Order: sequence, then structure tokens, then C-alpha cells
Amino acid sequence: MNNLIRLGVNIDHVATIRNARGGVHPDPFTVAQAVAAAGADGITIHLREDRRHIRDADAEAICAWAAAPINLEMAATEEMVEIACRLKPHGVCIVPERRAEITTEGGLDVAGQHNTLAPLVARLNDSGIVVSLFIDPEEAQLRAASLIRAGVVELHTGAYANGKPGELERLTAAAALTAELGLECHAGHGLTYGNVTPIAALPEVRELNIGHYLIGEALLVGLPASIREMKRLMDAARQHPA
Repeated sequence: MNNLIRLGVNIDHVATIRNARGGVHPDPFTVAQAVAAAGADGITIHLREDRRHIRDADAEAICAWAAAPINLEMAATEEMVEIACRLKPHGVCIVPERRAEITTEGGLDVAGQHNTLAPLVARLNDSGIVVSLFIDPEEAQLRAASLIRAGVVELHTGAYANGKPGELERLTAAAALTAELGLECHAGHGLTYGNVTPIAALPEVRELNIGHYLIGEALLVGLPASIREMKRLMDAARQHPA
């Protein structure tokens, strides 16, 4: 198995800071360029239905630039599929979305929403876009993701990051099952310098998507330094697994 692991950096919170003042600074597009220059392997943006942070103009500029692979997080709606098919990011990650939530709170119920998700995934696949589904580390959800022909799953690490007992074991088993099902395995949510190592050490995980923590650390040490340190920890976990 390929021992490399990629870091995707979510820049949604840059847009949150911009929108707090209603102006144009800081500009997510400029930050996307800086993130790529700092060594990130990809850029993640979430175009929410309520446009609370990333806006259509941000998504259009960043996807058109695409000097690094762009991962567009989105809800499973006709509007978002149409936008994705028009903008043609490298990949999309379909996530559950509720207006009241502060951040994504759990994984998609792929097994329960098969009839809704399957035609959307097919349209995205037909447009040449890599489709990822953000799911909890559950066997039924992984098997459902495989059935609807998603190429990638992103395992929700939020419960693990919050210290829930047994979550690392669940993630380990889920990551192993992705290989059996022929799915590419990504992971993310709530990962920090302090908890990333066990997840990065899972051999099936090909990519971690991290945003809030890196943007917060950048306030203290700068964006390039925060990205370099996360990549160092991820690479060390891969080279010297426990």
C-alpha cells in the first residue's frame, strides 16, 4: 500500500473572519494560494446552502485557479450538484448540513438515503468529479457508500477528537474495511497536533482534511509554519507507526 498521506487544508474560517466585517479581507482566494505555497496537498472549501462563510464568488475563483486539487464540500441538493458540475473541482465531499449547526456534527446516513444520494453521485461521477462521502466509521455506511459508487469516504473523526472511548478502534476497523471495499479512505474533523498521530498512522488513510485548528494556530505562528508542523507530524506517524 502507498505509504504517502496528503494534507488538505480547509479555509472556510478565513471567509468567516472576512464576513464578520462585511468586507473583502482576508480573501479566501489569496489564502488558498498561500496554503498551496506552504506545502498543502489540497484545498477544501464548503459552499453551504446559507453561504455563511464561503460564497459563490470564492468557489468560482478558487476552482478556476486550481493550482492545487480543490475539494468542494457540499450538501446533497440539486443546486449544489449543478454548481459542482459547472465549477468542476477535483473532488466533492457530500456532507450532512443543518442550518442550526455551528459545524458539521456527524456523518451522512448513506444507507438510509440511498435513493436520494445514488443519482447525485452518478451525475458527479459522469462529470469526472471524484466523489467522497463524509460518514461515521460504521460498516453499514461504508458498504452503502460502495454500493452507490462513491470512490472515496471521509471518516468523521469528531467523536475521536472529543475523546469518546473506543473511537480509535472504530476508525481503525472502518479504515481497514475501506481497503476491502475498494474505497479510498480520507479522514477529518477536530484533528490537532495533539491527536493527529494515531489517525495519520492508519495505513489505509490517504488524506486528512484539517481546517479550524490550522487557521487558529496560524494566528500564533503563521500559516506556513502551522501547515509544515502538521505535515511533519503526519509524515512521522506514517514512517514510524506505533
